[in-house]
Amino acid sequence: MSSAGTIDTNCMTLTRFVLAEQRRAPDATGDMTLLLTTIQAAVKAISSAVRKAGLAKLYGIAGQTNVQGEEVKKLDVLANDLFINLMRSSYTTCLLVSEENENVIEVETEKQGKYIICFDPLDGSSNIDCLVSIGSIFGIYKRLSKSNPTVEDALQPGKSLVAAGYALYGSATALVLSTGQGVNGFMLDPAIGEFILTDPKMTVPSRGKIYSINEGYAGTWDDAVKEYVESKKNPKTGKPYGARYIGSMVADVHRTLKYGGIFMYPATKDAPSGKLRLLYECNPMGYIMEQAGGIASNGSISILDIEPKNIHERSPIFLGSKDDVNDVLAVIAKYKKA
Repeated sequence: MSSAGTIDTNCMTLTRFVLAEQRRAPDATGDMTLLLTTIQAAVKAISSAVRKAGLAKLYGIAGQTNVQGEEVKKLDVLANDLFINLMRSSYTTCLLVSEENENVIEVETEKQGKYIICFDPLDGSSNIDCLVSIGSIFGIYKRLSKSNPTVEDALQPGKSLVAAGYALYGSATALVLSTGQGVNGFMLDPAIGEFILTDPKMTVPSRGKIYSINEGYAGTWDDAVKEYVESKKNPKTGKPYGARYIGSMVADVHRTLKYGGIFMYPATKDAPSGKLRLLYECNPMGYIMEQAGGIASNGSISILDIEPKNIHERSPIFLGSKDDVNDVLAVIAKYKKA
């Protein structure tokens, strides 16, 4: 839609964009296009549910916990069911890995395709009841086995991703996507029910002015993280960084992508392996950030180089502007040498 309120007769919708990307790949079969179209349908349905959650009484606890031991919200259940049912019926996937399910979900043989999708159907769900922005995260891999798929097919490093993205249900619904050729952002236009390209070729600034971390855990951080954060709050020269922390990874990372800076969820004494999950949180977000010119690291190596051992593996993560992430990595390296 144009600013004047008239319809743009040549707008770049997400569907049109994906079809154009397919044409650029001479060996494309159309399966990825179909899968991304299915994800788009899931995001639209979840967005609709989020917008009317209060009226539909979708807030509140659903009366169960997920595999992480976290209370499951009604919207969580709905979003998870939407993703699973749409992915299984798309004929493009063979394995599904969800934050909400303890085991990998194998698609019926007659419906199997060549892709594996790992997803967090509703990230930041602890913020649902207070109306803070939430989102969905997904990463797509190609299956490795030629016979029946197994859990090992899902245990691929982030560098093997063929596509990744996230949806943000905020003041508007946004979908940010990368298929390995940079990052593009789309906004849902409710007037026509389509995602419109609004942020083509997104890049993260090389340095920002914001750091994002849960400072409530400061007493449990390593000394390196404490020193880095202190250097941002009280620098010897220059202005201090602003602190912004929403508590929804999608919202915090989206802001970091747009404005620059750094998002951190380090290991703590209580969570020495970190808290965020590798396959469906760290890897997709790390992939997006690196495609946009930033860095994503666990403090030692690139997030995308980690070889996962299980589908719900956790990892510390530092991601964002290249210069900012390199700064914290330098402090971490200094302590490791000491």
